[in-house]
Amino acid sequence: MLCDVISGWLISEIVFMKRILFVLVMLAACSVVDAQEPVAVDKVVAVVGKNIVKKSDVESAYAQVRMRQGNAAGFEGRCEILENQMLSKLLIQKGLVDSVEVTDEEVEVQVEYYLKAYLRQYGSKQALREATGFEYDEFHDLYFDLLKNNILRQRVESQLTSSVTVTPQQVRSYYESIPKDSLPHIETEYEVAEISLQPAIAESERDRVRLELAQLRERVLKGESFSMLATLYSQDPGSSKKGGELGFFGRGDMVSEFEAAAFALKPGEVSPIIETQFGFHILQLIERRGNTINVRHILLQPQVGAEDLLAARMRLDSISSEIRKGTISFEDAVRQYSQASTNKTGGVLSNPSTGNNRFTKSEFMEIYPGIPIATMQVGDISNATQMVDEDNKALYRIIKLTKRVEEHDANLSDDYDKIYNAALQEAKQNKVYAWADKMIKNTYVRIDDEYKDCNFRMKWLQ
Repeated sequence: MLCDVISGWLISEIVFMKRILFVLVMLAACSVVDAQEPVAVDKVVAVVGKNIVKKSDVESAYAQVRMRQGNAAGFEGRCEILENQMLSKLLIQKGLVDSVEVTDEEVEVQVEYYLKAYLRQYGSKQALREATGFEYDEFHDLYFDLLKNNILRQRVESQLTSSVTVTPQQVRSYYESIPKDSLPHIETEYEVAEISLQPAIAESERDRVRLELAQLRERVLKGESFSMLATLYSQDPGSSKKGGELGFFGRGDMVSEFEAAAFALKPGEVSPIIETQFGFHILQLIERRGNTINVRHILLQPQVGAEDLLAARMRLDSISSEIRKGTISFEDAVRQYSQASTNKTGGVLSNPSTGNNRFTKSEFMEIYPGIPIATMQVGDISNATQMVDEDNKALYRIIKLTKRVEEHDANLSDDYDKIYNAALQEAKQNKVYAWADKMIKNTYVRIDDEYKDCNFRMKWLQ
């Protein structure tokens, strides 16, 4: 169990979701075959309540496990995958029965997070299409359905296990129950800190965007459709396909400048041009409902020029030179110059897939490409490297390696957090399994004969 949990931590969430989508894409591509080729007919292999599991669901997940781990234990592996999917259907069914809310807006946030990772990888929507054969919007739809069900399942599971805790003694007992020859081998991990600078955008570029947006606003005031112009011109990929509509939100849900302009509008009224951290906007109020409002907007974003990028790089190179000479400490430079949110924590970077401050080489390179972390020594500072942030905006970073933990077998001293999380996860899983066994007794379950010989963890066949 500990091996499985820790190996899962060693793969970032972005990589994991990319691989899932890759499998879906490949399966879709394989379905487009010559008419003379024999085509395997998909079938339902399990029914849980009103939900079904198809053979293709099991096979695509099986392919994902093989991509991640190199093997999937044949029939037993497929049995485990089928059981996990049946359990997911049971959790999703509970979520629907209990009316657990998952809004399209929160799903959209996650969808955009993963699609931005794709755009960073391929560089543009056109390059993405050429590399995969899929349009950006097709990837969006695949992710949306996948993530909405995933959020619902996680929310129900969280409700079921919110009271589960483990004590330090239980963590130790869990660790000591693992045979010594089964302890996972932890690869080298790194702790790092950053200084980040975003290029200043030329005022002429900001003026160009303001003028373009003013012209769009004038067209709306003369009678053209705001939603049509948003679809054609807005650079917010999440709302542009919906005519710029954002859905209902309350106070505190948006950045302050946007919120102040939105709540000041009357239905149908168009705002002046406003500026936020995301760019320049115009807004139109659609409807006010109690303390919430629904607006549509058009977003235009000034673009960073080559001279702006060069100036930011030279500035950061100069800062790193001063640090190396000892003129200023890295920590003081973070406080004075870094524009990242990490400047409040001394520049210390957090691993988004684990929540702690350690990265494996692959995790680090996935998020911060171009910095040779494995060849750096503790105390080394990297050269200024161009990257993009979570909003796909260009920036430069320098990284300091603050700690290296060499590869080793898992132990309580170096890996307490990992072992604690593994013990907690097992306790939570046991709580979910116990709940599922009770639910199964009152739920219609049918499993295809192909899987009747599976040694399931739960009592599906009873």
